[in-house]
This record gives sequence, structure tokens and C-alpha cells, in this order.
Amino acid sequence: MATTEPKILDDTPVSLTSVLMEAVKQRIQHVQEYSMLAARSVTNLLKPPYYWSDILEQMDIIGVGSLPIVVLTGFFIGAVMVLQTAAQFIRFGQTALTADAVSLALVRELGPTISGLLVTGRNGSSIASELGSMVVTEQVDAMRAMGTDPTRKLVTPRMVATVLMLPLLTAMADLSGLIGGFVVSTFTLRLGAIAFWTRAIDALDFSDLMQGLTKPLIFGFILSTVGCYHGLRVRGGTQGVGRATTSAVVASSVFILVANFFLTKIMLFLAGHVF
Repeated sequence: MATTEPKILDDTPVSLTSVLMEAVKQRIQHVQEYSMLAARSVTNLLKPPYYWSDILEQMDIIGVGSLPIVVLTGFFIGAVMVLQTAAQFIRFGQTALTADAVSLALVRELGPTISGLLVTGRNGSSIASELGSMVVTEQVDAMRAMGTDPTRKLVTPRMVATVLMLPLLTAMADLSGLIGGFVVSTFTLRLGAIAFWTRAIDALDFSDLMQGLTKPLIFGFILSTVGCYHGLRVRGGTQGVGRATTSAVVASSVFILVANFFLTKIMLFLAGHVF
């Protein structure tokens, strides 16, 4: 008759320090893996092959597909800004300054940030879920077996398309916001078209345009590479795809807001010394 040996339970206590150190190590590992993926997505541009059809397809999905929501959101943001700022300017009899405030706020800050967050919610999540589904169904492994680099085939086209399209979407959001502000100011403040658009355009300097169009380049790089990173490291089947999608949107949004602070600081310094 076989005898079963009793299992020896490991009663070694787990300290809080070891748990924290393990968590820190995992975060450092994630940062390292993401940095390597982002670097490879850029270095792939230095030598062929280039997947132009994939880049054009992603430009259509990201740029044209995100255009309606960006334009609609920008219009109402500009309209709300006029309502908020006009209430203060009316007290001092300076309603004409409403166009200056709306123009500067949209071009410098709100246009790039809101566009980045909207594209993150729409396309960052879709990138993570699409690549995650390919990992779960072993399509990525099949690419490696056929000698195709998944980073070059999947990550680089999405990164290039997002970096190229997000500044254009930001410009459309700025224009739509100014139109929304003009419509509301016309009906509420009785500002004429010439007065509004003249002040809105004259309020902008070259440094404002540089700041408003440089940020989307960085935001596009962040949201595309973060989405690809979370999609390619999916584990655990379909549930893992859902977790990766949520993590991609949250991480991209936080990174965009954090990067926005440092970019604003750098741009303001350059505006006073370079531009």
C-alpha cells in the first residue's frame, strides 16, 4: 500500500519590503520593455522594408475615423469657453478679449490635449485590442515563424500614422473650436465676424503655433506605442485583451497629461529665448 508523504507548507513570512521591491522591479521591467519597443519602432524607419499600405490604412483609420468626434468636441469646447470667459469680461466691459482668450487657450493647450485624449480613447484602445487579439490567436507567433518582424509590421505603421495624423486632427479641433466660439459670441455678445476673427488671429504668435503643433507629435508617439506595448504583452485569453485595452487607455492618458506639463514648461522657456 503506497503511503503519501505529507506536504510541507512554506511558512516563511512575506515582508512588506519584499512585496514593495517586487512591485518596483516589475514597474522598472515594464518601463524597460516599453522603451525598447518604442526605440525599435523608430529605428525601423532607418532601413527597409517599409509597409506603406499598412501606414496608409492606419492613417485612414486614425485620421479620417477620428475626425468627426474631434471636430464635434472642439466646437463645443470653444462654445463653452466663450460662455465661461464672457461672464468675466462683461464685468469689465472687455468682451472683445473673449476672442483672444479662446484662441490662445485652444491653440496652446486645449486643442492638443483634448485631441490626444480623444484619439487615445478611440484608437489607443483599438490598437491594444487588435494586437492583443492577434497575440491570443497566435497570429504574432505565425509572423515570427515566417520571418516577419512584428514590431516592424504592426508597431511602426501605427506609430507613423498616429504621429502624422494627430497634428492635423489638432488643427481641425482648433479651427472647430474657434468656429464654435464665434457662433456663441455672435449670439450672446453681439461680436461681429471681423472683430472676433481679427483679434483671434492677431493674438497668436509663432511660438503659440509651434507649441500647439509640437505637442501632438509627442502625444501621438506616446499613445500609439503604449497601445502597441499593452497589446503585444496580452496574457490570459480574451480577458487579458480586455485588461490590456483598459490599461492602454489609462496609461496613455496619464502619460499624455504628465508629458503635457513638461512640454509646456519647455515650450514656454523656448518661446522666451528662441522663438
